[in-house]
Amino acid sequence: MSLLKEKMYQASGILAGLCIVIITLLLLAQIVGRMAGFIVPSAEDFAGYALAASTFLGLAYTFREGGHIRVTLVIERFSPFPRKIQEAVILLLSFALLCYLSYACSYMVYESYIYEEVSYGYVPVPLWIPQVPVAVGVIALNLAILDALMMVLKGKQPTYSEQEDALSLEEI
Repeated sequence: MSLLKEKMYQASGILAGLCIVIITLLLLAQIVGRMAGFIVPSAEDFAGYALAASTFLGLAYTFREGGHIRVTLVIERFSPFPRKIQEAVILLLSFALLCYLSYACSYMVYESYIYEEVSYGYVPVPLWIPQVPVAVGVIALNLAILDALMMVLKGKQPTYSEQEDALSLEEI
C-alpha cells in the first residue's frame, strides 16, 4: 500500500510538471505564431487550464516533500508531546476542510458534466475536462493529509516533517 501511495504522489508531481511544460509550449507557439502572422486559437484558455491543473496536481507531492510553507517559529519550541498534539489537531482540521473541498470540487465537475457547460473561448471546451485535474489534485492532497494524520496518531513522524527538519539543519 505504501508503494502505491508513493507512486500516486509521484504521478501527481509528474503531471503537475507536465502541465508546466504544456504552458511553456503554448506560450512559445503563441509567440512564434504572432511573429509568423497567425494565431493559436484559445491558447490563453488552455494555458489557464494547465496552470490550474499544475497548481492542484502539485499540492499532494509538495506536501509529502515538505515544500509547503509552515511557520515553525512556534512549533519548533514545543517539546515532542505537545508538538505531536498540535500536529494532530492541525492535520485533523486540514483533513476536515479538505473533505469539504474534495466534495465541492467533485460536485462541480459532476454539475458541469450533467449540464454540459462549455467555455466561452474561441474553442468551446466542456468545462468538466479542465475541472477534473483540480478535483483529483484536491483529493490527492486530502489523502496525503490523511496519511500524515495516521502517521502522527501512530506516533511516527510525518514525511513532511522529516524534510522540514533537514531544511532547518541547513539554515544553521
